[in-house]
Amino acid sequence: MRKILLKRILQQISITLLWCFLLQTSAFANALHRITTNKPSTLGQRSEEVSGRVTDLADKPLVDVAVRLKGKPNTTVLTDLDGRYLINADKGDVLVFSVDGFVTQEIAFAGQKQVNLKMAIDNSPSDSFNVLYTKQKKATNIEAVAELRTNDLTKTISSPINGTFTGRLAGLTTYQSSGEPGNDGISLNLRGQTPLVILDGIPQSFTSINPEQIESVTILKDALATAMMGIRGSNGVVLITTKKGSEGPQRIGFKAMYGISKPTQLPRTLDAFNYATLFNEALANDGKALAYTQADLNAYRDGTDPIYHPNVNWQDQILRNETPYSRYNVDISGGKQAAKYFVSLDYLDQQGLFKQSDENINGTNSDYKRYIFRSNVQLDLSKYITTNLNLFGRLQTGNEPGVGTSTLWNSIIQTPANAYPVFNSNGTLGASQDFQQNNVYGQSLRSGYQVGYTRDFRVDLGVKADLQKLTPGLYFKATGAINTYLDQTTVRSKPLVTFQQSTDVLGNVIYTQYGTTGQQSNSLTTNTQNRVFYLQGEFGYTKSFGKHNLNALLLASNDYRMAGADLGYNVNGVSGKATYNYDEKYLAEIAFAYNGVKERYPSGNGYGLFPAIGLGWVMSNEDFMKDQKWINNLKLRTSFGRTGNFNANDYYSYRQFYNSGTGYNFGQNTGGTVSGIEQGTLANLNLTFEKARKFNAGLDASVFGNRLSLAADYYNNEFYDLLQVIGHNTSITGAPYGQRNIGKQRYSGVELQLTFKDKVGEFNYFVSPMFSTVKSKVLYQDEPTRQFAYQVRTGLPVGQSFGYVASGLFQSTAEINSSAKPANLAIIPGDIKYVDQNGDHVIDENDQVAIGRGKAALNFGLNLGASWKGFDFSALLQGVANNDIFLRGNSYWAFQGTRGQAYEHNLDRWTPATAATASYPRLSVGSNPNNELNSSYWLRNGDFLRLKSVEIGYNFPVSLVKKAKMSGARLFVNGTNLFTITGLKNLDPEDYFNSYPIQKMLVAGISVKF
Repeated sequence: MRKILLKRILQQISITLLWCFLLQTSAFANALHRITTNKPSTLGQRSEEVSGRVTDLADKPLVDVAVRLKGKPNTTVLTDLDGRYLINADKGDVLVFSVDGFVTQEIAFAGQKQVNLKMAIDNSPSDSFNVLYTKQKKATNIEAVAELRTNDLTKTISSPINGTFTGRLAGLTTYQSSGEPGNDGISLNLRGQTPLVILDGIPQSFTSINPEQIESVTILKDALATAMMGIRGSNGVVLITTKKGSEGPQRIGFKAMYGISKPTQLPRTLDAFNYATLFNEALANDGKALAYTQADLNAYRDGTDPIYHPNVNWQDQILRNETPYSRYNVDISGGKQAAKYFVSLDYLDQQGLFKQSDENINGTNSDYKRYIFRSNVQLDLSKYITTNLNLFGRLQTGNEPGVGTSTLWNSIIQTPANAYPVFNSNGTLGASQDFQQNNVYGQSLRSGYQVGYTRDFRVDLGVKADLQKLTPGLYFKATGAINTYLDQTTVRSKPLVTFQQSTDVLGNVIYTQYGTTGQQSNSLTTNTQNRVFYLQGEFGYTKSFGKHNLNALLLASNDYRMAGADLGYNVNGVSGKATYNYDEKYLAEIAFAYNGVKERYPSGNGYGLFPAIGLGWVMSNEDFMKDQKWINNLKLRTSFGRTGNFNANDYYSYRQFYNSGTGYNFGQNTGGTVSGIEQGTLANLNLTFEKARKFNAGLDASVFGNRLSLAADYYNNEFYDLLQVIGHNTSITGAPYGQRNIGKQRYSGVELQLTFKDKVGEFNYFVSPMFSTVKSKVLYQDEPTRQFAYQVRTGLPVGQSFGYVASGLFQSTAEINSSAKPANLAIIPGDIKYVDQNGDHVIDENDQVAIGRGKAALNFGLNLGASWKGFDFSALLQGVANNDIFLRGNSYWAFQGTRGQAYEHNLDRWTPATAATASYPRLSVGSNPNNELNSSYWLRNGDFLRLKSVEIGYNFPVSLVKKAKMSGARLFVNGTNLFTITGLKNLDPEDYFNSYPIQKMLVAGISVKF
């Protein structure tokens, strides 16, 4: 496997070098042609010759810098290979120097014979947004969008790119449920929905890519921004645009990072003495005999008998204190007018928490390695035809123990400290009657190993024709893309053999074996294999006449997708948009799509029309605002439209299927059954896609010399024809009901993003807070008839939790006898007491009500930074408010099952002595039907504030780095998830189910540019 992987990596590197060689050969040929003219590019017929040399800040010559006279057409010349130019100018002319990637500069000509110039790299924000299939000028944009650029993405260390969005974009929230390398489990939520991810114009599910190859991440939030997606536009879009080559000298960037990671929190389990003490107490509460004598408890506490009275800290035995993280990236870009390129190579290595052993040749840790190759090339085939070829390749390998990472992690957390010794006296793996063949040490290091292999490859080819000979401003572009994805797992599993050590009546040591020895078993499983074939053709038109400006786009596309063994489907149709502005003052935009999927819906139900319209007014451009010098920009905008939502997993549910039945008796043969068939889920003959009506109103402003900027939005989205199972159903048919397009929900909220930036001398700083709210409401769902109004779901927030309202713990038998309680359950002091909502003196399902705060979710972030001379600092605080969570299950409750785990918080259980201060009910072994009801007792405030990232960097002086022939060098230290403020005790507010822990990281790195 390693040889094959190395071979593929070398192949990708060879391709990269070949592209660079071909492009540089082209650049050399063009330069050679220029050199043969004996002098740099020049323009005559002016009174005086001006020459000079243009370089970057490290004195590296800049090729193809455009030098022109301001306000005078047809005066442009280009610099040669040595950065030199020659131009004729008159006194009073202004020389303008420009090239992609560098700050444009102007120099007044006063008769000097030579004008040399050093140009700085342009790091200023773009004046346009990347939106669907085009760019939108920020000054005239009326879509609800927000954007991140490369510099923002690199501030947070995260393997999936999703993790770098956290706390930076109003309206977009992230949730991380695990910290497992390569399986971080970071989900996205945009205005209450799961957005569609689009990479370079094509829907793409994977997001594990390096930030250095990304130009921008744009979130498209309203109907106007996503209308062209049609049947896939309701949930919003996260649009990822990768970098392209730019005209200019070759630029090489290299970044290296190395650091360590540690869990933000680990479960606090009990030692053997406390576990046994509480276990005895739980048995006594249940009226059962005690499991441990006082001698047993003394041995657990004293540690005098590690074989028969073990006290094993499984976290210390299996887990490392910290794990290494490293990532390396190289990118090369540049080109001439006829050929531009961007090439990126990235390698990431993230190791897991499990300890290794020299006894294994192959690793058994939960490791993750990723190799990424990106090549974007644009070629001018002629004056009117350009083509682009984009290649993307990604290889991912994941290693884990033979039993799997999740199984091992659960064993570490759920195995009590006194379950068994790690090793018996003879060195064999320990076991016990209750824990027979799951020795945690053996699972970690002696169960074999698994290797996961994932391969992605994508090719995009586009051809663009400038049709200005037909009509100025008209173009046509054709795009085709192929993407393949393969995910496989190789399992090399070893049988786990354990032994329970004991003594017989004569005092002889005996060993009871669990499991049998055997050979290693090997298997290869293909988990997923996906294919995408995408075709698109578009016409675009741009026209300005006087103060009128018009842009139009008409597009047709077909997106064919096949996932695993499922039948493929096509999303196809036409879409378009037109934007108009008058003097960049009055703005209008319309967009539409007519598209659908015929393979998943009955005839006539798979296609729809999705229109949207938007209007805007730039008040700051009005004459009556000219005297308001403190207002630099003030724009109002609004939009309304209809969008659709298609679920590919709704697999032919409009057809009636029949399944193999359980059999039946037939005739006189009563001793056996005859196999038959039975009706499956009832078909929905009227199945169609879900829909949404979306309204958005927004304001963009900048004041005080653009030092303070503001973007504010209010949205109100109504989702209808949602697929739901009807509540008024009957079992008379004997078949389950399928989903129907009957649901209706509303999501609304406000979003605000502020940025203040200023400088005091050489000290530059900025502060950028943002927040967003999401309020939901069930407008209609076909729910069963409720006996009590307080149990009706309609009108409440979507996903509203229902349960019992706890009113503390029972303190005495007298209180129990006089209170409402569940029927047929043995309630004793220390059990949870519930409110009798309907007053019938019985606690049952009629007493369930909406529980929790039920307030609009609030997500917020504070991004701030500063720079002084060569030093820079940035930090991001991110948090959530009005977030209710439930703590329950075997990750929180004590003694689940026969010998379940117990935790430190279980020490605060109810006893007669702790009745006034207890925060946990009385203990019991196994399930407690009363205490484990879904109730407000287990509801917690999940609000938190997290220092998501902080970075300190130092840029070396230009005078120093140019001696090493570099254009820049920077050292930095970055921390991610360093601390969290939360009301939860010993729990991470995102990972509170004791899954593989989220990591906090400290990384140091260097970035150099040539």
